[in-house]
Order: sequence, then C-alpha cells, then structure tokens
Amino acid sequence: MTTIRMVGFDADDTLWRSEDYFAAAQSTFESIVGAYVGDDARTTERLYAIEKANLAVFGYGVKGMALSMVEAAIEITESRISSSDLQRIVQMAKEMLRHPVDLLPGVREAVEQVAADYPVVLVTKGDLFHQEAKVRDSGLSHLFRRIEIVSEKDVPTYRRLLEEFAIPPEGFVMVGNSLRSDIAPVLELGGWGVHVPYHLTWEHERQADIPADAARRLRSLTHADELPGALRAIAAG
Repeated sequence: MTTIRMVGFDADDTLWRSEDYFAAAQSTFESIVGAYVGDDARTTERLYAIEKANLAVFGYGVKGMALSMVEAAIEITESRISSSDLQRIVQMAKEMLRHPVDLLPGVREAVEQVAADYPVVLVTKGDLFHQEAKVRDSGLSHLFRRIEIVSEKDVPTYRRLLEEFAIPPEGFVMVGNSLRSDIAPVLELGGWGVHVPYHLTWEHERQADIPADAARRLRSLTHADELPGALRAIAAG
C-alpha cells in the first residue's frame, strides 16, 4: 500500500484552458510577420528560439511571450515592421491577460473529491499577477491548502516544496498535463505522477525523459473524472 500524504495540481491546461490562447496568439503573430517576409521565413522556429532564450530573463507567461514576440518581429522583419503592427502584438497580449478562466470538463468535481480525501496544493509557474488572478477567478482557491506560483518547476523546486510541506516524496502525487514540468521532476524525486494530457502542448513542454524504474509510479488518464479512482488505485498499491 502507498500512503498518499498530499496531492499537487498544476493549473494551466490541467484545471483550465490556457494553451489555446497562446496558440491563437502565435497564429496571429505569424500572420502579422508573414505580411513582411512571406511563409518561408521559419517564423515559428525563430520565435520559439527567441522565447526559449528569454525564459531565464522574462520567465513564463503572457508577458514574456509578448516581449519575445516583439523582439522576434523586429528581428525577422529586419526592423521593417511598423509601430502599428507592434502595437497589435502588445494589444493581443493585453487581451490574453483578460481572458476569463474556463475550467476544463469535470475538473471542479474531481478537485472537490480529491480535496475531501487528501490535502491538496496548487503548484504552477508563470507571471505572478496573472496566475494569482486566474486562481482567484477559478473559484477553486478555497480547496487548496497552499498555492505556490514558482518561476520553474524542476527537481530543486519540488524538493524545496516537499521539505516545506514536510512530505516524503513517496507520499506526494502530482497531477498535470506536462510530463516535463509536472511529472518528470516528481518521479525523479521518488514521488508519483498522474498525467492528464491536454490536446495542445507548447513545444517547450513536450519532451521529457521518464526512466524505466520511475515509470511504475506514473499513471496516465484521459479525463479529470478518472482522477479519484486513479488515486485510490495508487493508495491500494
């Protein structure tokens, strides 16, 4: 048997929609820049390279994306992009920051059921103000014993959190859509992961190495309503 001491939840694309808005913004960006350079300028590839390089400076989230888009637009068009088109990119980011929180199907009921059986925490990364607003507007904040908005979700971050929670890794289960950020670091520490894939995943979050000896502590689900049963199966060993 496994004694589950705490269950952690990711936020974006695990509890509510997020990547849909980023994907739409990227499509609009490519349309704006494409008017200057055509379709063969490797716009998607070059934007991602700039976003990835800027993560250590801007972090994750809409604001970092917008700054990277402005930089990429200037670079790709060789400074030919107009100020009005740069303003369109900035305005697009503002609209993303105002998007309503749209919970995924079955999420509210699943989190409520899990919170009735275990202490639950929210562990998410991104812009502090935006993430705080989304958590507040989700209507779920009262269910979480603690809400952690971190700059990165990696082994050192999860190790620090588990030490602060006074929870051994083997008693912690992390639920999320990203193998790279939500699952792999927790498995490496000796915890459990429940992967609930989303239909869209940012390229940066797609790759993750799961060692064979850790795979036994990974569960994959299709829908949020399967989560309570998955946790019961983990606890039963």
